[in-house]
Amino acid sequence: MIKVTQIRSAIGSKQEHRGTLRALGLGRIGQSREHKETPELEGRLRKVAHLIQVEELSE
Repeated sequence: MIKVTQIRSAIGSKQEHRGTLRALGLGRIGQSREHKETPELEGRLRKVAHLIQVEELSE
């Protein structure tokens, strides 16, 4: 499992990046979500790496 936390504002970001944050379940700074690791998720995380923080959770 991966914990994704938004650490920067999406204001001024591309529409595509704001949509990716919404797809990850994030909408405001400090908000976190847990996701299972998948190739699709890794691609989304790469797109918005400058706006988020990623932590590995031990299961």
